[in-house]
Amino acid sequence: MPRVTCRVLQGRVSLDRLAGEIAERCSAEGGGALVVFMGFVKGVVEGEEVEYLEYSVYEGYAEEALCRIAREVAERHGVLEAHVYHRVGRLRAGEPTIYILVAAKSRREAFRAAEELLERVKHEAPVFKLEKRRSGEYWVLGDKRIPRSEVRSLAGGGEEDGRAGLKADKP
Repeated sequence: MPRVTCRVLQGRVSLDRLAGEIAERCSAEGGGALVVFMGFVKGVVEGEEVEYLEYSVYEGYAEEALCRIAREVAERHGVLEAHVYHRVGRLRAGEPTIYILVAAKSRREAFRAAEELLERVKHEAPVFKLEKRRSGEYWVLGDKRIPRSEVRSLAGGGEEDGRAGLKADKP
């Protein structure tokens, strides 16, 4: 059974420390590969400067969903460990948004699992991303951007910011 850790957090992760701990644990189990992915806020999207991204989640449920996804991917690819750390709050260009670390016996397993894990988190996790640019605010859903003004609540006026009407496409 692979070890899985998932956290929603405000601050940054110390990648050097974390990667060292994972490598030390996994080497004793025949591990020889650790893929580390760090996503960060783009400074320019569609030719326009991004002022910030605002990440929000439903407390409690988000970590549970991240861990479910990570566990499924880790078991499917037979990796030793899978870790997801997703930041919340207002983040500026260049600031880290997500960290994904996958350890496995081979690099092929680690890379494949890390890529699938990232794509599934991006499309399935209940993490809401609002992008602020000079031209307005956009909800980011997977690879799509929808102007905030066009989002309508599916609950008929439930959520003030329209998040109830947001649903990311499945991969």
